[in-house]
Amino acid sequence: MDYSNVLICDHPLIQHKISMLRDVNTGTNEFRKLIEEIAMLEGYEALRDLPLEDVEVTTPIETCMTPMIAGKKIAIVPILRAGLGMVSGILALSPTAKVGHIGLYRDPETHEPHEYYCKLPSPIEQRTIIVVDPMLATGGSACDAISMIKSHGGVHIKFMCIIAAPEGLKRLAETHPDVQIYVGHLDRELNENAYICPGLGDAGDRIFGTR
Repeated sequence: MDYSNVLICDHPLIQHKISMLRDVNTGTNEFRKLIEEIAMLEGYEALRDLPLEDVEVTTPIETCMTPMIAGKKIAIVPILRAGLGMVSGILALSPTAKVGHIGLYRDPETHEPHEYYCKLPSPIEQRTIIVVDPMLATGGSACDAISMIKSHGGVHIKFMCIIAAPEGLKRLAETHPDVQIYVGHLDRELNENAYICPGLGDAGDRIFGTR
């Protein structure tokens, strides 16, 4: 699968931590920390193209012009609820980022998403928006969330996930070719219940310790 707007983040640290996530014996506390660490590692790559401007700074030696991030800050938008687990990792990189929320639930029969909540920081159109969700399965939730952000004026949008199925990645890449997609690992397929295989189970349940 080769799309110009997809980057598989194959750094050894990310791959090692994803393998730990997959383990059924990884408990809630460790799982939560791993999600945060992987989000931070992927976020480092996703924020590579932030614009810079030279500003004047006085060092202990002299005054100089030195680069700092220009323009409006970042907006992080997790898809509830599992996306919440990735927010703190990106905030560690950009503590002043604003955080919005999009709530979608998946119909158990059709596997299609339905919206129940949307709150975005303003002015959203001037921000670099990072939409996060650990799992990209059918791609329905991600596509709908990004469409929702665009309808509110969002322009500069990126999407980050930890595990993706080929079916969902294809759908998202083709539906939103203007959105850069960052993936930790591309898994084999979806099963008949639209779960990613081999996957890591239900990310939300494992982050929050629910069943």
